[in-house]
Amino acid sequence: MSVSSLVPIGRSGLRVPSLGAGVWSWGDARYWGFGTRHGARDVVDAYAAFAEGGVQLFDSAETYGHGDTEKALGWLARRGGYPRVIATKFAPLRGRGGPAMAIPALRGSLRRLGLPQVDLYQVHWADFEEAPIPELMAVLADAVAMGLATAIGVSNFTAAEMRLAHESLARKGISLASNQVHYSLLHRAPEADGVLDTCRELDVALLAYSPLEQGILTVSSYAPGRPPPGPRAMAPAFSNDALAAARPVLETLGEIGRSYGDRPPEQVALNWLRAKPGVIPLAGARNGEQAARNAGALGWSLSAEDAARLDDATARWVTDV
Repeated sequence: MSVSSLVPIGRSGLRVPSLGAGVWSWGDARYWGFGTRHGARDVVDAYAAFAEGGVQLFDSAETYGHGDTEKALGWLARRGGYPRVIATKFAPLRGRGGPAMAIPALRGSLRRLGLPQVDLYQVHWADFEEAPIPELMAVLADAVAMGLATAIGVSNFTAAEMRLAHESLARKGISLASNQVHYSLLHRAPEADGVLDTCRELDVALLAYSPLEQGILTVSSYAPGRPPPGPRAMAPAFSNDALAAARPVLETLGEIGRSYGDRPPEQVALNWLRAKPGVIPLAGARNGEQAARNAGALGWSLSAEDAARLDDATARWVTDV
């Protein structure tokens, strides 16, 4: 992949293709069924398919699979052979010990990853009582100064919380790199709640998680009466009403995909996000087949007319939720 096809993660100096991989399922048994519905071989195949397809950014968290996901990702990343940018997250859990615990937590993540430094270290969510943002950002700036992390990001932060994090890091001479939030054709809240506009104003990358609505915007057969197995079926997006509302969107994705050489719906949905300046979708995959389909979103783009058609088809999901 040429340097010209890479996009910046804010002002961090990190540059990646405009599609990343979310790896929550690579070790998580409770929600994603690791060990029953997919296993280690599937994860190896998924990593290889993503990497061979040009994906370089892999996003994890210390809470995913109680650390097992970081272990799996680290083992794969250390095997070498592919460019990779590794991201993980600090969980400011209540009673954990506040901002002072961020560096010990980061060291724990690095041990599980088997790496001396993480490229992007993120705060998983904001909690003013457990970890006030100015104090937490000061500690994370120290992590950069210590060489434990290259860049600092946040996740699930509102526009106001992101602005405070940006200001707090700036006092330490560091730019906030990213805010990772839920963003897809069926969840367009960042367009309504100020997060997308604030990211662009501050030159902060928006990393879009669940860009395929956990499988709804794919070739899967999810439909009313046919939700996924396990706890995922309890999510509001998998209610019969929500799945029924999504069917016309899937039909539109299919029609558009066929006009680009029979592209699957996930590639069209991911390219809708890729077309938005400063947005990098993080697509999950539990096996090599899913990862290859997702990675296939790279290397081509939607026309402005088709992107606008999808805007119109999903206007009802532009809500501040």
